[in-house]
Amino acid sequence: MKVLSVVGNRPQFVKSAPLSLALREVGIEEVGLHTGQHYDRELSELFFEELGLPEPRYRLDLRTADSAAMQPGIETAARAERPDWLLVYGDTNSTLAGATAAAALGVPLAHVEAGLRSGDPTMPEEHNRIETDRLAQLLLCPDQRSRETLERERVDGRIEVVGDVMYDASLLFAPLARERHEPPHPPRSYVVATIHREANVVQPRLGRIAEGLNRLAEPVVFPAHPRTRAALERERIALAGHVELVAPLGYLELTALVAHARVVVTDSGGLQKEAYWFGVPCVTARPSTEWVDTVEAGANVLVDDDPERLAAAVAEARMPEERPHLYGDGAAADRIAGLLGTLARS
Repeated sequence: MKVLSVVGNRPQFVKSAPLSLALREVGIEEVGLHTGQHYDRELSELFFEELGLPEPRYRLDLRTADSAAMQPGIETAARAERPDWLLVYGDTNSTLAGATAAAALGVPLAHVEAGLRSGDPTMPEEHNRIETDRLAQLLLCPDQRSRETLERERVDGRIEVVGDVMYDASLLFAPLARERHEPPHPPRSYVVATIHREANVVQPRLGRIAEGLNRLAEPVVFPAHPRTRAALERERIALAGHVELVAPLGYLELTALVAHARVVVTDSGGLQKEAYWFGVPCVTARPSTEWVDTVEAGANVLVDDDPERLAAAVAEARMPEERPHLYGDGAAADRIAGLLGTLARS
């Protein structure tokens, strides 16, 4: 049996790692395809080195986020490999390109993180999620809420709640991250900020978020996506002296940085979850989130781009004394590998 795994950005590399191990354990051949959606070395190549992932057999090296440009290369690989399943992760344009390629060729599609919804139709990621779920034959949900969403939408594919492969990855790699990397400030004395979504790196939103960071009293470590740094420079947005703009970090270094922070300010879906698992309160610079359970638990606050709300939320941020265990038990990858093998034989 063979699976063609399509990945294109950092979170997808991370999610693919435990599943790659699980697929090997059950004897499923995995062929990797890297779309090149994120081509910066710090955002892509280090994952093959840090996480020990096998090199992808196919590298489109497109250096674009255009899903239509990615689709022909994915189709070419799928025709050559004739996989039993084409596997996609999350909600990026690479996800959508993989889904549309599978549909065009009639290859069964499995979607990891199916059923997530932010409720914000202005987000490109929301459209990618909905269309990918519409096309998938196997919808792999992180939680029961996602299943219920898909049932309301009456998707055609088979729905399974498997847990979150990102939690599997966190269990695998967080101890290694802490061992390898020391934070630049004493633990719980600084804030980590990551801002990269397309809607947040244009004016006036980026300037308003920067204003909120400038109001904070603590050191802010700000690993900047290349698109974010370019926008800050282009728009001449000034950061206060305590906001430390640094180059993008490898996954392990960023994990260690977040795990020791007092608060995380982010627009990343993955970091909202990781902060929760590490016991670090989160402030999310978005009007909505697909990970609503973290908000309901009191561990995450949505502030949109309001600088006053951002600063107040960081100052007041505390993890609740009791919080539910969210998004799985660390065995999601094993469940997915088992389903892929069983369904291919049925």
